[in-house]
Amino acid sequence: MILPTSIEHTDITPSRLPDVAIEGLYVHIPFCFHKCHYCDFYSITRQSPERMARYVDLLLAEATLWTTGSGPSVRPITVFFGGGTPTLLPIDEMRRLIGGLRERFDFGTVSEFTVEANPATVSLEYCSMLRELGVDRLSFGAQSFDRQELHTLERHHDPDDVQRSLGIARAAGFARLNVDLIYAIPGQSMESWAASLEQARALRTEHLSCYGLTYEPNTPIAVKKRLGQLVAAEDSLELTMLHHTRSRLRDAGLPPYEISNYAAPGQECRHNLTYWTGGNYVGLGPSAASHVAGHRFRNRPHLREWEDAVGAGQLPAIDYEQLTPRQRAGELVMLVLRLSRGVRFDEFAGRTGSDAREVFADQLEMLLRRGLIEITPDSFRLTESGVDVADAVASEFL
Repeated sequence: MILPTSIEHTDITPSRLPDVAIEGLYVHIPFCFHKCHYCDFYSITRQSPERMARYVDLLLAEATLWTTGSGPSVRPITVFFGGGTPTLLPIDEMRRLIGGLRERFDFGTVSEFTVEANPATVSLEYCSMLRELGVDRLSFGAQSFDRQELHTLERHHDPDDVQRSLGIARAAGFARLNVDLIYAIPGQSMESWAASLEQARALRTEHLSCYGLTYEPNTPIAVKKRLGQLVAAEDSLELTMLHHTRSRLRDAGLPPYEISNYAAPGQECRHNLTYWTGGNYVGLGPSAASHVAGHRFRNRPHLREWEDAVGAGQLPAIDYEQLTPRQRAGELVMLVLRLSRGVRFDEFAGRTGSDAREVFADQLEMLLRRGLIEITPDSFRLTESGVDVADAVASEFL
């Protein structure tokens, strides 16, 4: 069934979406004990245990909306709890949430279940509970191992907390662990970034995510930049940090498989690969996004509005779009081009029914001539020069 391209949120129901399998399930836990100054993900602080318990009630109610009638079938291959800080949810509520989702969706095909964690908020009891309930991957937001840089980011943990938390996770039985890092922090030098990278490598995780700091509109750090209270890193320094990261981690056995993500072979984040390859996913919780066979929308990014909609038995959706075939093709290239393996012509044709060499002939010729992509009989991908300007390259296909 085709929905109009612009509809009221009350008209979006799973039964009006294509009857396809949903391979990705994202659950947003918005609670934080402190709002970091660079973060623009939807999060709220100072919530009571009663509000968190009601939140779990409503998450399960939202999940139930995806189990009634016709439409997509949620049989996740990957599950990801993000935030916010999911591990701030009280242990009994987290146990109830995971159990309730298992009752509503078929988790029999889940091959990866990730939960994000703050290094200051985990305990052996909590990690053991997660492991017992099927979570097999934890992602820790370290961001930096330099105390001054953590202060600049308004991160409220100590560098030593990261090693301690990983030790707890391993003691609980976790073998798949990720650490997030940020570079191009104001005041950060090449030397301090290299030192943080080495400290992260010494923790022996099989996955690292390394992001250049972005100044999202209206975040405190963007306001400080606008007011001249801090100075952003020079573009040339940020590129030097990126080049060092790609080279150092490749040499260490963690090659880049996506512009900001590095992993040992076989340890890539499968959930994020669903996003980057144009797969189908459902998001639960305020601000969470969903994509179902070219239909996409996001949930209301406000806790009270989300609560009211779900409480009324409605999907809390806004910003609905149904992409045209040409839009889907362009956005698929934009996403897949972030992967080191690039765009495979056969996979592109399978997703879109089109040949990328014909649809994007002019763009491919121009980018090849400029040395920003390389083309083989099977695929095309960014060169190292193309990685430096990946967003600009991607925009050529939109």
